[in-house]
This record gives sequence, structure tokens and C-alpha cells, in this order.
Amino acid sequence: MKLVKISFIHVAVLLSLFLGACTTAQKATAPAPAPAPVAEGDAYTGTDTVKFLADGVPDRVFFSTNKFNLTTAAVNSLNKQAAFLKANANLNVTVEGHADERGTREYNLALGEKRANVVKDYLISNGIASNRIKVVSYGKERPANPASSALAWSQNRRSVTVRPN
Repeated sequence: MKLVKISFIHVAVLLSLFLGACTTAQKATAPAPAPAPVAEGDAYTGTDTVKFLADGVPDRVFFSTNKFNLTTAAVNSLNKQAAFLKANANLNVTVEGHADERGTREYNLALGEKRANVVKDYLISNGIASNRIKVVSYGKERPANPASSALAWSQNRRSVTVRPN
């Protein structure tokens, strides 16, 4: 009986040390840098859904399925957004993250937030003050295209930079 109690105590101590180490590691981890741009996957590449923040400045970028890394096309659009925001220093924006209809509500909200944050991080890395950019995720709740097709899904996997009303 004593041997079982000692073993249980040892297990409890080891478990608490292990969990404490996991917590410490998470606190010490620095935020990951913005992913490098890629040109891959099934990100939407058309122009029929593109709207504009200003003349010639696209308001949205598209992502591949279950991804939140920036494509080359996304970087090109974000460079235009950054230049526009630098020229309009008094303008604040909100970056909306969106996902397609597949996946759970919780998963898509988290994915939309990651997409919006990678856009925010990119704009910040290009000289836009972080306090000028808000982030919101709508997950799959506000589709650009309500159809259930590969085209619709690719149009819904996006982030949109909007000006305040």
C-alpha cells in the first residue's frame, strides 16, 4: 500500500513539472514572423470579385484551403495597400478575415483571425502603425459567394481591408 502511494506522489510531481514546463515554454515563445509569400495552392486568382480601398488599391487578398500564408498576388495587393495607408496617415482600417463554408464555426473563426493577422503583420512590417489596424474574423459567416462550389470557396477564403464608414 505504501509503495502505491509513493508511486502516485511521484507521478503527480512529474506531471506537475511537465505541465509547468509546457506553460513556461508557451510564455517564452515569441510571436512567429509573418509567413513568406508563396504562389501555390488553390487561392483565388481571378479579378471579378476585387473591390478597391481607393483607385487601383485592391481591398482583398485570397488564401489557399486551410492556409493563412501570403501568396505573391497577395503581397502585390498588400504593397499597394501599404502605400495607400502611408499616403493617408490619418486613415485607420479594419482587416476582416474570412473562410469558406467547410469546417466548423470555431475552426473557421480561428482561421479567419489568422488570415487577418497575417495581413495586419505584413502592413505593420511595411511601416503602418499597429494602432491604425483593427482585426476581426467572420469565419464562414459572411461569404462573398454563397454557392457551394470550388470557385465560391476560393472567393470566400480571403481577408478584406475596409475603411470605417
